[in-house]
Amino acid sequence: MAQNATIYKVELSVSDMDRHYYETHKLTIARHPSETDERMMLRIVAFALNAHEHLEMTRGLSTDDEPDIWQKSLSGELDVWVTLGLPSDKVVRQSCSKAGRVILYPYGGRTAEIWWDKIKGSTARFDNLQVIGFSEAETGALAKLARRAMKIQVNIQDGEVMVSVGDGMVYLTPLTWKGAA
Repeated sequence: MAQNATIYKVELSVSDMDRHYYETHKLTIARHPSETDERMMLRIVAFALNAHEHLEMTRGLSTDDEPDIWQKSLSGELDVWVTLGLPSDKVVRQSCSKAGRVILYPYGGRTAEIWWDKIKGSTARFDNLQVIGFSEAETGALAKLARRAMKIQVNIQDGEVMVSVGDGMVYLTPLTWKGAA
C-alpha cells in the first residue's frame, strides 16, 4: 500500500533586503514519502529566495512535468520555474523552453558537484537558467530545523541567508554556479 504525503503547516516570513520584499506566506506543504527533511527545507528556502505574490508550491515529486515551485503570469505563462535536485540535461532543456526564468537548486555535496561538472557544458546556451548550490553542511543543518508546524523567518541580505525556526538558526551562503544572462 502506498504511503500518503505528510502535511506540514508553515508560516514563512521573508525579509529580503536585497530585493526589498517583506511578506509573510502561509504554506501547506505536502511532503512526499520519498522527500527528505533536507529537500523539503531547501524547497522552503528556494521559495523565500524567489518570493513573490504569485509564486506557488506545486505537487513537486508526485509529478514529472512540474517544477517544485512556479510563478505564472496573469495570462497563465510560466514566468519562473524552480527545481531542486539533480535533473538530467534533457529535463533542464525542457524546463528552459517552458519558462522565462529557470532556477535550479542542486544539493548533495560532492554528488551535486559531479552532476554539475557533467551537465554544465550543455547548459551554456540557456540565458534564462540560473544554478545556485549550497554546501552539504548547510543543507544538513537546515534539515534539523524541520517541524510539522513551523514559523520560519528568512532574512536575506547581501546574498547571505539566515533561516530561523524557533530557537534554531542556520546561515546559508548560496553559491552561483551559473548566473542568468
